[in-house]
This record gives sequence, structure tokens and C-alpha cells, in this order.
Amino acid sequence: MIKQSLINRHEKLRAIAYSMDLLIPGFYFWCPYFTVRIGGAIPDDNPYKYPGKIHSFWGVALVLPGYKIVTTYQGSYDA
Repeated sequence: MIKQSLINRHEKLRAIAYSMDLLIPGFYFWCPYFTVRIGGAIPDDNPYKYPGKIHSFWGVALVLPGYKIVTTYQGSYDA
């Protein structure tokens, strides 16, 4: 049960990383207990799986149309 919840959390964070990496408009919030993604997109895993990762325990991001991003996250999306 714990392993499954960790996999689900990883996938939710991967979707947030993907959306922020591609500057897809939306609101994103993550912390150790839950994640919120309003807008954005689910990673397109064809032809390969998106490897991006968020390397912080919590954060907030707002991506606006016109490629404007406001975020507390300053790290890399590399795995």
C-alpha cells in the first residue's frame, strides 16, 4: 500500500515537472502530503518516458499564458 502511494505521488510530481518544463499554463502546488495541479498536462511518454523530476519537498508555481512563470522552485527537472 505504501509503495503504491509513493508511485502515485511520483507520477503526480512528474506531471507537474512536465507541465512546468514545457510552460503549460496552470497552477501547481506540491508538499509531502498532497499535490494540486490545475491546468497543465500529463506527460506524453511516446517515444520515450519523460524523465523529469522535482527535487524539492514543497513548492508553488503559477504558469501564465505567454510563457510567464512564477515559482518557488529554482531547481532542475533532470532525473
